[in-house]
Amino acid sequence: MSASLPRLSGKSALITGGGAGIGAATALRFCREGAAVTLVDASAESLAGTAQWITEQVPEAQVQTFIADVRDEGLAAQAVARALAAYGKLDILINNAAMRDYSALAEASTSAWEAMLAVNVVGAAHYCRAALPALRQSGQASIVFVSSCYAVTGRKGMGLYDATKAAQLALTRTLAFEEASHGIRVNAVCPGSTLTDFHLARARAAGKDVAVLKTERQTTSLLGRWADPDEIAAPILWLASDEASFITGTTLMVDGGLSIM
Repeated sequence: MSASLPRLSGKSALITGGGAGIGAATALRFCREGAAVTLVDASAESLAGTAQWITEQVPEAQVQTFIADVRDEGLAAQAVARALAAYGKLDILINNAAMRDYSALAEASTSAWEAMLAVNVVGAAHYCRAALPALRQSGQASIVFVSSCYAVTGRKGMGLYDATKAAQLALTRTLAFEEASHGIRVNAVCPGSTLTDFHLARARAAGKDVAVLKTERQTTSLLGRWADPDEIAAPILWLASDEASFITGTTLMVDGGLSIM
């Protein structure tokens, strides 16, 4: 029996927020499964480091980088054009870029709301709009939004972030309706507490021991721990692949059970 092809063989993917964390882990998974990947991130340093990390582990990887703030609509179009110029097609869009704000809702300023919406909602919409013509040409395209478990459950202190992540679920459902006839599936994953570079850097800046940080999510999932970014990348890969060919408009909770606690 011949070996099966990698799950994303011949596919081209664009990943926003690809410089670190879940985006970087997803890019590595995609390259291992045969995809040609375009990574978009506002940090040139993060992009360079992630591209090197991927090629060290997957020497045959096709990976390129594009520096952009997702708030810039013109750069979204350029990022898609770069993917098309390099790989001739675009089959997968992963809307992963995000920003956070820790303001209580009673104290959140208009500028804070506008900043969050510009990245987490309008920025994602920019990349959808820019990518849709190419994705429609694919015939078997997939968009995955990286939302949050807190889009469907409550907490205090991150209302701006959680509201924008809930908006992404509405975008997921609407796009699934609008693009089904064009062969584009649209789904969302809702990660729980995931130990990314962002959390590690924030802990170090606060003088917190990383070993202590790793014990601080024992009550925020049934599994009693943080997720590794690769544990979020795996279901993103599945939703993006043809294995999920009859799944669209779905919100997949990848939160260790937090949303039912």
